[in-house]
Amino acid sequence: METSFLPLLFGGDINVYSMARAFHEAYGIRSTAYGKFATGVCYESAILDYRVCAKNEDGPTFLENVRSFAAEHPDKTVLVLGCGDSYVKLCAQYREDFPANVIAPYADLALMDQLTDKETFYQLCDRFGIDHPGTFVYRREMGHTFDLPFGPPYICKPSNGVHYWEHDFPGSEKVFKLETREALEATLDKVYAAGYPDAMIIQEFIPGDDSYMRVLTCYSDEHAQVKLQCLGHVLLEEHTPHGIGNHAVILTEPNDELCEKLRAFLEEMGYVGFSNFDLKYDQRDGKLKAFELNARQGRSNYYVTGAGQNLAKLLVEDRVEHRDLERVVTRNRSLWMVVPRRVAFDYTPRRYHEEMRALIRAGAVTNPLLYRPDAALKRRLRLAKNQLGHFVKFRKYYHKPEQ
Repeated sequence: METSFLPLLFGGDINVYSMARAFHEAYGIRSTAYGKFATGVCYESAILDYRVCAKNEDGPTFLENVRSFAAEHPDKTVLVLGCGDSYVKLCAQYREDFPANVIAPYADLALMDQLTDKETFYQLCDRFGIDHPGTFVYRREMGHTFDLPFGPPYICKPSNGVHYWEHDFPGSEKVFKLETREALEATLDKVYAAGYPDAMIIQEFIPGDDSYMRVLTCYSDEHAQVKLQCLGHVLLEEHTPHGIGNHAVILTEPNDELCEKLRAFLEEMGYVGFSNFDLKYDQRDGKLKAFELNARQGRSNYYVTGAGQNLAKLLVEDRVEHRDLERVVTRNRSLWMVVPRRVAFDYTPRRYHEEMRALIRAGAVTNPLLYRPDAALKRRLRLAKNQLGHFVKFRKYYHKPEQ
């Protein structure tokens, strides 16, 4: 299909592939993506022109990649999408320097920093009445002489995720769960010894397995009006050290009260583009508590497209065609998974299995990686290896809770 626009994606993971699939399903076009490695789910895909650039996260290199692609297609509108936190920040940082035929659907950098820094995000939550876990902001100069208003186990994570991964170290994890004060102090020492410069967030642990997690994906149009909200009930997450918190199985479900509260928040802040909230249900007080806001579509974004709301189509209708979109809160039930069905049923609570089976029988189930138009033999073999690897990873890293 001939279109007036072309997607330009940055990254190489499931996030990128899911958006490329959405563009292909809606418009029959191949997306172009710049990734750092000649591996992964995007490499040698039939629906992607995947270009390897090792310095992809370097600012001037990123800008040059955007400029050169736009120059290749001067008669097209280029939609630039960052599919990771560092790329999103680069989009916001350089968008005023992009060529005239480029659209980067992001908030300005100052607002993005305010929302994605966990310290300031929790301050905004307090201001807007958004529930969140008990939180303590730790700074390096505090050493070991600080008092916490809650006991172990502790959740410990960086306030600034981009800076954290710039100072990786052996034993680093996306989020630490620490059983003792001694383990917490030792972890903080390792983080700062690696060169991380910002605050760390220490939080109370909200009890409950993966099935207490939720993910809310929103889209705010070019006028900062929220036009789409889709809540996912997470049933299972990954548990490898660098992958902990990545979603593995999601069941969509509505929650009007939550959607309305976060809609008002986004619109008051003047936010535009995709946003993604991670939350957890606290059975102690019956509240959904926010962990963070990602200023982009999430890694698991295809759960929205699979539920009937194609994210690529939404973006094009807003930013390219400038349509007046109606507001949608997704209500239909669907199942999304990136693990084999056997893994999904082995590690999710049994109380969800009946509905999972019903959705599978009804065809309301998607795995974003398994796409019929992108099924060359070499790719099928690579994906089969990827899927089989989940059996090993869950057996090694996940202690299955009692059901």
